[in-house]
Amino acid sequence: MFMAKGKAKVGGLTVARHVVQVVMACLFCVPLFAAGWTVLGRYAGGDDAVATPSELPVWGSLSSSQILGIDLLDPFAALQVIVASKSVASAMLWVLPILILYVLIRGRVFCGWVCPVNLFLEVVDWIRGRLGIKVSEMPVPRWVKPVVAAAVLVLSAIVSVPIFEMVSPVGALNRAILFGSTLGLWTLVAIVIVELFWGHRVWCRSLCPLGGFYQTIGAVGLLSVKIDHDACISCNLCKKACLCDPSILDAAVAGEADRVASGDCMLCGKCVDHCPKDALKIGVAVPKDLSL
Repeated sequence: MFMAKGKAKVGGLTVARHVVQVVMACLFCVPLFAAGWTVLGRYAGGDDAVATPSELPVWGSLSSSQILGIDLLDPFAALQVIVASKSVASAMLWVLPILILYVLIRGRVFCGWVCPVNLFLEVVDWIRGRLGIKVSEMPVPRWVKPVVAAAVLVLSAIVSVPIFEMVSPVGALNRAILFGSTLGLWTLVAIVIVELFWGHRVWCRSLCPLGGFYQTIGAVGLLSVKIDHDACISCNLCKKACLCDPSILDAAVAGEADRVASGDCMLCGKCVDHCPKDALKIGVAVPKDLSL
């Protein structure tokens, strides 16, 4: 929906993705409001007993939640807890549903379709375009993300604290509005400044440790962006629209591959929506090679 340059082109996948992102951003707010909470952690109820958020069908956050009585844990957050505590709790079994889901689909689909930071930064892209601010396309290589993820785990083990969870911008706006918490909010502010004046998508493309974790497991996903070489005219509009790294489309556009094999692809669908010849589509493609 938002592009850094020129007019925005709205495609079916982009619209669907934004709807999912908004729904996911609101999902964990609803239980709190249903329990009588207002903004900044205040309570609007009277003296009568009401349900606490944990007693409702859905509650929690993107790091730890419960849906219809089923506990779900973010795999990367769980890894930080494991290395920080130097022990594996039985609750870590609740990592498996989320991990299996993203392994089967494609790891970074979380980044493309769920993470609220991605949606927020698309708005930043639009603002930067309106202001005419020029920034570097890839100031930091994307392979840095997995390195940052590994460094987070090492530091978590050293200091016995899940480091990234202390500064994570994921859910920062929700926490600020609902609880008045600044946890992760300053990280989000710093990201916005960097995005506006230094590099296009530098956080999501190159620095986010959560994205680095999902990039690492993303190479085995069953869904990929597939290309019809007979329809492709090599206009490179797909590369200009890519939210990850335009280079992940190089092999496909050059006719050397029938799909985007990189684990960094988050199936956002922007390349599909921007293709004038409908040469790209998201579909099942069993991995033949593994690539970050």
